[in-house]
Parts: sequence; structure tokens; C-alpha cells
Amino acid sequence: MTTLLVATNNRGKLAELQELLSDLPLTLVTLQDVGIDFIVDETGHTFVENAILKAEAYAKASGLWTLADDSGLEVDALGGSPGVYTARYGAPEAKTDQDRYSLLLWNMAGVPWDRRTARFHASVAIAHTGQPTQTFDGILEGFIAFVPRGSGGFGYDPVFYVPEHGCHLAELPPDVKNAISHRGRAVAAARPALARIADGG
Repeated sequence: MTTLLVATNNRGKLAELQELLSDLPLTLVTLQDVGIDFIVDETGHTFVENAILKAEAYAKASGLWTLADDSGLEVDALGGSPGVYTARYGAPEAKTDQDRYSLLLWNMAGVPWDRRTARFHASVAIAHTGQPTQTFDGILEGFIAFVPRGSGGFGYDPVFYVPEHGCHLAELPPDVKNAISHRGRAVAAARPALARIADGG
């Protein structure tokens, strides 16, 4: 089994990736599992730049194949915001997911449905010292709803409407959400590369 370092200590994210990659001979470990306790500054201007920064730094520190991602919400009516600042939207006042999506809804007040288009965008980077870093993207298109619905998921899921399923992202079962999510799609795009790594290539 090939060990793949996932650049997170979030066990939920690790579990999601383990489910998506369960058929590959990979052992997924977190930063904490390998004793890494520093945080890489996400100074990039795009999701892919931040994913590369994290993947390369943690690969160098661990000596392992490393997968890192960066993702966020892009709202067309807000010029693509919050973008790379998705997790810090409204900081320091906005401290919780509900604070952040409530602020988003407030900023979208008066915007008609046809102009509430948005997307979740994820970039995945796979790095190993001495190897070229590979990147992959996944996008989930939708709309910012007028009110939150659903109790599943996290972040902005309660206010993100998915047309192909006719409901909010937070209303979908976890297995469906993982399959269609921006991160799920980015990981799916990365599967051939990860399969080669698992085979020692």
C-alpha cells in the first residue's frame, strides 16, 4: 500500500476522500498522523495556487506523496467573491458557518433568481519532492437560494441550490453530495494520477 498524505487534520474531509478512493491501494494519513504541526500560509490568488503551495510544502516536510486542495464559493453577482476568502468571509465578525452564509444572503438581497448564479470550485494538487506537481479541478454549478434549507453538509451548503437535483446541497444524502461535489469531481479527475501513484508509478 502506498501512503498518501492528505494536507488536513479534518477527519470529515479524510473520511470523504477515503470513500472516494476506497478502491485504490492507498493508505491515507493526516498531517497530525505524520507529526506535521505547521500551517502553510495561503498567499495564492487562486485556488490552484493555494493547493500547490500546501501540497509542495507538506510533501517536502514529510517525504510522502501529498494531496492538498483549496476550494470555495464564487458568486457571479458579487464579482466572484468570496472566492479564496470563502472560509474567512466576513471575518472577524463572522465566526460561524451560519454567520457567513447569513452575510452572503444579506449581500445578495434584491438580486433576482436569474442573477444568483454561483459555483463551488475545488482545485487539487498532488506533489512529491523531485516530481512535477499535478493539478486538477472540479466545479459544481448552482444558485444562491433566498433562504437556507437542509441540515446536512457544512459551510454554505444550506444556501446553495443544485438545479440537477432540485434541492439545496444541505438536503442531499452524504453519498450523493460527495459524488457530485466540487471536491468529489476534482478527486475524480485526479484518480488516474492517484492510481499510477498507488501502483508505484
